[in-house]
Amino acid sequence: MIVGPPGAGKTTIGTLVADRLGSELRDTDADVERTAGKPISEIFVDDGEAAFRALERQAVAAALGEHDGVVALGGGAVLDEGTRGLLGSLPVVFLDVGLADAASRVGLNRDRPLLIGNPRAQLNRLMNERRPLYEQVATITVDTSGRPPEDVADEVLRHVG
Repeated sequence: MIVGPPGAGKTTIGTLVADRLGSELRDTDADVERTAGKPISEIFVDDGEAAFRALERQAVAAALGEHDGVVALGGGAVLDEGTRGLLGSLPVVFLDVGLADAASRVGLNRDRPLLIGNPRAQLNRLMNERRPLYEQVATITVDTSGRPPEDVADEVLRHVG
């Protein structure tokens, strides 16, 4: 399982790790979009954050129950206590990242519903609020700041592979 804030590289690193393990990556954000039939940003606008979080909770539970490969969780999935409980017995990689790297990776003009307004300040707030939860569920922490994805994937595999 891979957790971390937006811009940490969950999907990129998860794909590399899964490929090297001969496995598949399952991205719970993609599962939510597939279930809802629309992008996450539209779910937030049309249905609200609570509806998105309910879909996310279901997607994480399904992925953990059905998928034997690498699972990348959405940045806010750890907000749910039940999800944190499900992660308790599993190897969980927290991909940590500094604000500057996260902001450049996320692209502050992209369609991220929780980054509306002052995106850099919102991203910083989200990262600070969620850090204790990422640390709570993590069995290892890997810093992705300023590092090529291949190096990060190598480190992840050294710890969990």
